[in-house]
Amino acid sequence: MSNGNDGLDTLLIGIDAACEPVLERLIETDSIPNLESLIDRGASGPLTSQIPPWTPSAWPSMYTGVNPGKHGVYGFVTFDGYDWEVVTANHVREHALWTLLESHDLTSVIVNVPVTYPADEIDGAIVPGFIGPENPKGHPEGILEEIREEIGEYRVYPNYSRGDDHKTDREKMDEYCALARMRGEAFRYLTGRFEPDFGFVEFQKTDTVFHEFEGDVEKVQRIYEATDEQIGRILEECEPDRVFVASDHGMGPYENYEFRVNEFLREEGYVEAVTGGKGMPSWNPIRNQLQAGDDETRWEPGTVERLAAKAASIGITPKQVGRVLRRVGLDSVVKRYVPSGVTRTGSEQVDFPSSRAYMRARTELGVRINLEGRDPEGIVSQDEYENVRRELIDRLSGVRTPDGDPVFGEVVPREEYFWGPYVDEAVDVITVPNEFDQFLSAQLVGTQFGPPTEPWNHKLDGLFVATGEGIDADADLSGAHLFDVAPTIMAALGVPHSDRMDGSVLPVVEEMGVEEYPAYAGDESTTRDDETVEKRLADLGYLE
Repeated sequence: MSNGNDGLDTLLIGIDAACEPVLERLIETDSIPNLESLIDRGASGPLTSQIPPWTPSAWPSMYTGVNPGKHGVYGFVTFDGYDWEVVTANHVREHALWTLLESHDLTSVIVNVPVTYPADEIDGAIVPGFIGPENPKGHPEGILEEIREEIGEYRVYPNYSRGDDHKTDREKMDEYCALARMRGEAFRYLTGRFEPDFGFVEFQKTDTVFHEFEGDVEKVQRIYEATDEQIGRILEECEPDRVFVASDHGMGPYENYEFRVNEFLREEGYVEAVTGGKGMPSWNPIRNQLQAGDDETRWEPGTVERLAAKAASIGITPKQVGRVLRRVGLDSVVKRYVPSGVTRTGSEQVDFPSSRAYMRARTELGVRINLEGRDPEGIVSQDEYENVRRELIDRLSGVRTPDGDPVFGEVVPREEYFWGPYVDEAVDVITVPNEFDQFLSAQLVGTQFGPPTEPWNHKLDGLFVATGEGIDADADLSGAHLFDVAPTIMAALGVPHSDRMDGSVLPVVEEMGVEEYPAYAGDESTTRDDETVEKRLADLGYLE
């Protein structure tokens, strides 16, 4: 319960992709003294993430305490048949931690947590983060404008796009550090303004630095130093009684192969290919529309894209056009004449309605069966379903790299990882990369294996830290899971957790029991304001 003074009762610091291997190197160089102190004074250990261990699904699992089968978000995009759009908080169909706390008259301040736009209306404040718009309305109304009046500039995303060569790496890292500063300043201001019982602030560029700069040691160190500085200021000014640190997943090098799942499925007779249409699920084309001033969350090929698809059908591909332009010395205009939308529609891609099974998006970590009665043009009958699924599991389980190693550590039915009312929205077969050292791709590029598109990417083990008043610093955290964070935070605040949560209270705090909370009845629409975010999402390179 509230501690009765001006300090926070309980603080949760989210650090995207934080994990022991990364922090150990930073501790050796004295780069993160505040995080190091929290670790030394409390209980800490690996926090096993969920499947799939990617931001848009993992953070909702953390803040609801339930698996994706119960909250309904499996990746960056959600599907309507074979069509897709970027997820929002309206797709998260379970109560967030802060709404449950409010039922016990506990107030919250939430800053920059992914997939929190549109913001819940709570007693306190929410400034949405990643996958929200650049200028999220937040809660209460006008809170973002108030923050900017108080601290100056505040942005959700960097002021450049990934791959932008108009800024130097130093300038880009300056922007990374500026974003970390904005998170800290906004959180400190809101904590002073609302005096909440619970505070949750998330730092996201600690993940992006690995994707954009391929794990460059100096750049990783710089953003962690900036993040640690903000953590120190929050601890000093907000005076929390208890502090928790949690990450959504880990991060590490991918030193083996990229396996193109749909190429394998095509060779096995499951995937049919087509030129034309929208291409594989991605936010890239939506980003382009938004940069042009359009306010749409879906993308349909325009005249130029349709012409590109027609040209490809007679053998003239975007790659050929690009080669010709380069040959005559026009490299600088290749992107202008072969834009991403043209490349998408002019390239070979999965024909979803005609395929028996396929990978929709690589971050889903699995294969979807085109099932009759469930999918709009399903061609696998209900009677065939289990046989087809067993066959897929057997064939995928046997895939070996060119070196003879297994590509997958597990190939299992989705029920092994998902349960709840939204299981049918998941893939049918889960494909977990072997030790998360094989990079999966959904693209059709002609060959099954190649080097990883990204040499650094997500690992399964993140980080959990607990310290402060009433925390058992000697607690055994072995087996700690992402789903355990929400019930543990509730117990730390002296209230029972939800009976629908899949996690348990970790032994760092005393168990407060379980309570039946009202069923979730939120708005499942996907309305957005005039300033949407998809133009920024491709900058992290999660989808192809």
